[in-house]
Amino acid sequence: MATRFLIAGRVQGVGYRAWLQEEAKRRGLRGTVRNLADGRVEAVVIGSYEETDALLSACRQGPPMATVTGIGLDPVADPGVEDFVVLPTG
Repeated sequence: MATRFLIAGRVQGVGYRAWLQEEAKRRGLRGTVRNLADGRVEAVVIGSYEETDALLSACRQGPPMATVTGIGLDPVADPGVEDFVVLPTG
């Protein structure tokens, strides 16, 4: 099982995806991140509860230029990736 983060606010055009990818890899997490057409960022995160929760806490702050206004969480199927990858906008 994986957790989907739907991150709202000023999160596109500020380096959020690259920052999130680096934070996730540093914590040994797998998954994906992409921009959504509605202006949010979607991340699907696979890993331990502790590391996923630590990433969630970091995502609430984000990189320096970001302003996060909310993060929705949903359980989703594991996307089957072996690393943490940036996907095209969806």
